[in-house]
Amino acid sequence: MTNNKKIEIKNIGLTYESPGTSFQALKDVSLDINDGEFISIIGSSGCGKSTLLSILEGLKTPTAGEVLIDGKKVEGTGRERGVVFQQYALFPWMTAEKNISFGIKQVRPDLSRKERLELANEFLAKVGLTSAGDKYPRDLSGGMQQRVAIARALAMDTDILLMDEPFGAVDAKTRVVLQELLLNLWEGDGKSRKKTVVFVTHDVDEAILLSDRIIMMRANPGRVYRDIPVNLPRPRSRTELVKSPEYTSIRSEIMTLFFSDIRDQIDKEAVI
Repeated sequence: MTNNKKIEIKNIGLTYESPGTSFQALKDVSLDINDGEFISIIGSSGCGKSTLLSILEGLKTPTAGEVLIDGKKVEGTGRERGVVFQQYALFPWMTAEKNISFGIKQVRPDLSRKERLELANEFLAKVGLTSAGDKYPRDLSGGMQQRVAIARALAMDTDILLMDEPFGAVDAKTRVVLQELLLNLWEGDGKSRKKTVVFVTHDVDEAILLSDRIIMMRANPGRVYRDIPVNLPRPRSRTELVKSPEYTSIRSEIMTLFFSDIRDQIDKEAVI
C-alpha cells in the first residue's frame, strides 16, 4: 500500500430540505483514503454510511464540502469508479457474460466485441462461474448473481471499487465464500497495483477480516466517530485471525463503541 492520497473527503455535509423541515444526514465528514487501501465503513443504521458512498459514487451532491479523486473534484459519476450494490443490479435481459461485457464497454470502448467477451469470460472464471456465461440472472442463485456483479466491477478495471453491503443479501455460507473471493482478487499476485476499496458493512467481523482501516460513523447527524487501524498481517486466514489477541482487541473496541452509540441514541429518544 502506498501513502498517496487517492480519495480526499473534505468537510462533507448533506442536508435534505423539504417544506417546513430539514434533515442533516451528514455533517463535517473528512477522511483521506490512500491508493490501494481497503477501507470499511461501519456504524448503526441511519449514520450515513450508504449516503457517503453515494456521494463518492457521484450519485448525490453534498450541500457542503467536496470530494477529490486524484486531486480532482467529483462532479458526477466517473469511469475510475466501479460499484457493487447490495442487490445484484444485473440487467435481467442479458446473460452473465453480456452483463460483464456491457460494463467493460463503458470504460473500454476501444475493445472489440470479441475482446470484451473474452475478458468477460476471463473474469467469470476468476469468480468460479466458467459455465454460467450463457445464463440469465433468473437462472442464477443470489450468491452467483453477486459473483457476476463483482466480476463485472473487477473486469471494468477501475482504480476505485465502491461496495455497499455487497454480501448483505446472501446466506452466511455464501458470504464467507464471497469475502474470501474478494480478498484473493484484491490482493492479486502481488505484482499489479491494488484497487482502492471503500466497503460499507454492518458486519464487524467482515470489516476486520477485509480492511486496512475501519471508519466508524455515528448518527444524528452522520459523522466520522473513530478511525481504527487494522494492523493484522496479510494474507489473512479467518481461522487464524480469530485466535489473534490483536483481532480480539479490535473487535472488543468496535463492539464497545457500537453499544455506546446505541445507548446514546436510546437515551436521546427517551428524552424526546
